[in-house]
Amino acid sequence: MIESGALYISVLVATVALLVGAEKVTKSKFFKYVPTVVLIYIVAALLNTFGVFSGSEALGELNSGIRSLLLPAMIFLFLLNCNILQIIKLGPKMLLSYVVAVISIIGGFTVTYYIMQGFLDTQTWKAFAALAGSWTGGSANLVALQGILEVPENLFGYALIMDTVNYSFWVMLLFWLVPFQFAFNRFTKAKTESIDQMQYNLSLEEKETKPLTYVEIIVCLGFSMLVASLAIAVGNTLPEAGNAVNATTWTILIVTVLGLGLAVTPVARLTGTMDIGYLMLYTIIALIASNADFSNIAEVPAYIISGFMILFFHGAIMLLLAKLFRLDLFTLGIASLANIGGMASAPVLAGAFSRTLVPVGVMMALIGSFMGTVVGVTVAEILSRI
Repeated sequence: MIESGALYISVLVATVALLVGAEKVTKSKFFKYVPTVVLIYIVAALLNTFGVFSGSEALGELNSGIRSLLLPAMIFLFLLNCNILQIIKLGPKMLLSYVVAVISIIGGFTVTYYIMQGFLDTQTWKAFAALAGSWTGGSANLVALQGILEVPENLFGYALIMDTVNYSFWVMLLFWLVPFQFAFNRFTKAKTESIDQMQYNLSLEEKETKPLTYVEIIVCLGFSMLVASLAIAVGNTLPEAGNAVNATTWTILIVTVLGLGLAVTPVARLTGTMDIGYLMLYTIIALIASNADFSNIAEVPAYIISGFMILFFHGAIMLLLAKLFRLDLFTLGIASLANIGGMASAPVLAGAFSRTLVPVGVMMALIGSFMGTVVGVTVAEILSRI
């Protein structure tokens, strides 16, 4: 069992290096169907599940500290090559997808509770409402609703298990689907001209980019981490507003504004932003997964099954939306994970599609942060009447 913070981080980074290196060296078709990001998530989660990591408070704080630095640094690097005008073009269908995602999650909790209430505690509606707040906002909304609704501790624990097991499955599924985006888009007959143009422009830029040197590596690392650290310091001094606007929200807003602002300056021509950004992306995924514990899937099966039923309902509605309105996989995935995953996951998934799309993930996750508590209270009102 690993208790050393240095060894914990080393094992995770080595796992990332091993899997990324294996994809590059072997060039196996296996990685087409099981993307590297999914393998990183599975391996890191299994290491934690089998007790390789001690799960101590010290390791938890180390994990949180590194993630809180890498996430804004990654977002900043990805935003340096962002074309904000093309992002704006994605607005209407992204908002439509987000609204439908919220409605489908509310519907999923309602239908699931109606079907499963005979197998659940009589006050489970409170736990489900708190979880609905988390799955349309984030952890801050979950905690806020626990206080508002006075969720019993044991039922709150079941909600946390669902938030771990079911959420882990959903994140893994969305990352796994990324390589199949073109097949999915053909299935839904999606119009992806704006996204395709953004990715085409990026590919041209990459072909023109000179080989990365140690100078670019240290500049990207140093500059991005300095910006992230300053944003964290400033964000911690700004006032909180309700459950949505906290230090993390301010930090992400600050790096977003700085990244978009510098994207129209010569700084945007800095070589290596994508390479270092993806290094951070893979490391963040490993850090997130190292908190997942698949052994919980054997506990309280009725609640785990309920979680999968909610996600199935949500996924079915989103798929129907995609078919009716010819929406692409990226739009659906970000709208879904901006709700269920929030700020910690939506920008990461966007980066897995393309670094130019990270700001979409940020903006959608911010909307979810504001809406989570409202949705949770709405779900509580509905479920309490069933």
